[in-house]
Parts: sequence; C-alpha cells; structure tokens
Amino acid sequence: MNIGSKSKKRVVLPSRPDPPTVDQILEDINRAAPNDPLFSILEQTGQDSSRPADTDVDLKFQQCRRYLELNERLQEARGQLLRQREELGATGEQLDRDVAKVKGQPL
Repeated sequence: MNIGSKSKKRVVLPSRPDPPTVDQILEDINRAAPNDPLFSILEQTGQDSSRPADTDVDLKFQQCRRYLELNERLQEARGQLLRQREELGATGEQLDRDVAKVKGQPL
C-alpha cells in the first residue's frame, strides 16, 4: 500500500490552447517553404512517387491546395477591384468639377 500518494497535492495542468483560426492556418501554410516536410510527406514515407495521386488523402490535399490558390487569387482580385473603384471615383469627381466649370463659362 502506498501511503505517500494520498498526501501528494494534485498538479493543476495548464488548459489546452485554443485551436488555430482559419487565418492563422492560412498564414502558416503561406509561410511554409516548398520543401516543407508537410508537402513531401509521401516521399518520406517511402510511397512510390511515380504512382498517380489517387488516394482519398491525396485528392483532399490537392483540393485544399487548389482552394488556397484560388482564395489567394480572389484576395488579389479584390484588392485590385478596390483600387480601380477608388480611381473611378476620383475620376468621376474630377469629371463633375470639369463639367461644372464648363457650364459656368460664358458662351
């Protein structure tokens, strides 16, 4: 019988950290180098790399990768559209001023 175990205080373990957000995951993936072990896991496990990637895991990985690429392109297009919208707004305001100036000139 172990009498000493009853007298020990319980150690309070730290709480689990919150799971990462989608933005944190995307940031982590975007910062990963092309030779990151995550991207070369099949080579490290000894699977035949000449075999087409047709397993469910491979297909899901390719879908996720494609999604991230498309998401990045969408974000770039969004930024470009916002800049173009600002330019159009400034051009429209200038046009309104020019029209007002022309209307104000005597004939």
